[in-house]
Amino acid sequence: MRTLGSSLGAPGGPGAWESLLRSRLPTGFIEAMSRDRLRDLIAEAQRAVIFTGAGISTESGIPDFRSPGGVWSRMKPIYFDEFVRSEEMRREAWNRTFSGAAGWVGAKPNQGHFAVARLVTRGKVSAVITQNVDNLHQDAGVPPAQVIELHGNATYAKCLDCGLRHELEVLKQSFLGRGEIPTCRECGGLVKTATVSFGQQMPRTAMEHAERETLAADLFIVLGSSLVVYPAAGFPLLARENGARLAIVNREPTPQDEYADIVLHDEIGPAMAAAVPLD
Repeated sequence: MRTLGSSLGAPGGPGAWESLLRSRLPTGFIEAMSRDRLRDLIAEAQRAVIFTGAGISTESGIPDFRSPGGVWSRMKPIYFDEFVRSEEMRREAWNRTFSGAAGWVGAKPNQGHFAVARLVTRGKVSAVITQNVDNLHQDAGVPPAQVIELHGNATYAKCLDCGLRHELEVLKQSFLGRGEIPTCRECGGLVKTATVSFGQQMPRTAMEHAERETLAADLFIVLGSSLVVYPAAGFPLLARENGARLAIVNREPTPQDEYADIVLHDEIGPAMAAAVPLD
């Protein structure tokens, strides 16, 4: 990470200077200075890409999956092969879907999502690559064609054989009313929420689209990702290696902080609202 310390050649490297600054300056001043720097990077960019993880949506009240107290600490994930081969596992999966156990039912976009949408509307951001499945970027106003969903979308279902889209509300009526495990109305194949389960192949089209956008970006902004889940976590490094500037906004440190031009350990909503003010 290039910081004041690295530009001055301070002993101990960038981390030492950052620690020194944080120990001697008010926290609010450091945050304001970092948010101003992020705003400057955005202003200088011609074609930015946003990459979002669970951290942007936890500010909308959606629990993440991997942290203590997260979804997977409360229920065991159902692997893709279990869903396919076991009627019992399919029934359990649909019970979870319609009970709202994952916690995203009724969630609304927050100021971070709206700031991202403003950047897309202004033509500053060409694409939003997201690890989230909650549809909140679209709800905030980002056109669906500009949202690249690496892990799918939990707000609808698809046939695993023919790919036909099925709306959850229709499936819910037959499942809760008659106990019918959803099957495709066209081909009779298995129907599953349009998310990527453990053990399921990543969507090739989305991954290829994300790679193209990453390579075309001159600024890559990570919002709320721990950057430990691959292959998705490889995109920020790909952008950086291709000459793009890299900004990371996350409450906790990530393994890629040292490669970034700027790192904000900050709340995503307030940081983005400051960096991308309303017109």
